[in-house]
Amino acid sequence: MFKTILFAVDQSREAHEAAVIVTNLVKTFGSSLHVLAVVEPNAEVAEPQPHPEQMTSPEAVADLLKQAQTLFSKEGIEAQILEKEGKPAFTICDVADEINADLIVMGSRGIGLTEEGAADSVTNRVINLSPCPVLIVP
Repeated sequence: MFKTILFAVDQSREAHEAAVIVTNLVKTFGSSLHVLAVVEPNAEVAEPQPHPEQMTSPEAVADLLKQAQTLFSKEGIEAQILEKEGKPAFTICDVADEINADLIVMGSRGIGLTEEGAADSVTNRVINLSPCPVLIVP
């Protein structure tokens, strides 16, 4: 059913919790797993960040991906690691399209629960732009 799963990770607690779900899905369906972290370009304007856990450091992203690969490796899962730069929601959807993903899995931090936050929510944008089903883990 889900031959290719794209797991979009960041440094949030929710993404870490979503890894358990991803592990179960990959084992259940015998899926290939692609783990994606997006390095966000530095904002040119010094504004407060809407997401305090934005990943703007390539070193932090590389470390996060290494941790994810180790976690899945311990479960006997071989994960393809992808690091891209760009706007997270658009990059996640572009990669899903490129690898012909059958499912995108990501954690939700609840940042977009207000009317003002919904427009800035990566989760909301991925849901609306995705070329495949999206599983959001709270």
